[in-house]
Amino acid sequence: MFKSLSEGFKLYNGVESPCIGFGTFQMPNTAVCETAVAEAIKAGYRHIDTAAIYGNEETCGSGIKKSGVKREELFITTKLWNDVRGYDETIAAFDESLEKLGLDYLDLYLVHWPNPLKHRANWKAANAESWRAIEKLYADKRVRAIGVSNFMLHHMDALLETAKVVPMANQIMLHPGAMQDDVVKQCEGKNILIQAYSPIGQGSMYECVPVIEMAKRYNKTVAQLCIRFSLQKGWQPLPKTQTISRIAENANVFDFEISDADMSALSAMNDFAGSIQNPDTAGF
Repeated sequence: MFKSLSEGFKLYNGVESPCIGFGTFQMPNTAVCETAVAEAIKAGYRHIDTAAIYGNEETCGSGIKKSGVKREELFITTKLWNDVRGYDETIAAFDESLEKLGLDYLDLYLVHWPNPLKHRANWKAANAESWRAIEKLYADKRVRAIGVSNFMLHHMDALLETAKVVPMANQIMLHPGAMQDDVVKQCEGKNILIQAYSPIGQGSMYECVPVIEMAKRYNKTVAQLCIRFSLQKGWQPLPKTQTISRIAENANVFDFEISDADMSALSAMNDFAGSIQNPDTAGF
């Protein structure tokens, strides 16, 4: 088990991804995001996760620059949004993200959702063309690893019908009460890294009495318990906070271990499964 933020998961292509990512979902493209990213890196995070649709790639990039940490010491992820599919369009979207971030390469590039509303009539073919472009970016060493996000079983199976490179990661919502066991099993079987976004349930875990009581027993915060839960499950958690005091606090998870009984109790919760959006019916 990991002992610090500097350690990481090894993707099947040998690239190492720092064990806890710093999420930036819903952070405004202002000094708030820039400061949060810079402070996260200062606190020891080396993995920053953003996306085109978050609208904050510019300030993530300025926060990275402000940190003063060498680029090669960082792991930066962004994602292809739903309005873009197709070979040339995907290359152009990648270039735009790089420019906004102020970088000359990415560490991980993901297809954000598998069945966007704009391309719902032909999502399978649309994903195949975008993935072909992403494979080209990978072959050209413009990105060190490639993957997907929010892909369920049938989305992954469809992509693999034409893919020459198996995705190296699948970023999905995972937390106690929203387990997605079938997707997890599929990824584990294909050696695809499971990235757990919203590991605190977008804040819902703060209102979950069993989790609150368990965190107290470990003398840890709810966030720390949930992040540690992800790590012990073998998932890469991507917690987000723009509260400066909580940035370092959320990473203070290497000095305790959740018991097998408590891991089982957390895994058996099912109160929040409805928080998972269905990519095939989502209105975006």
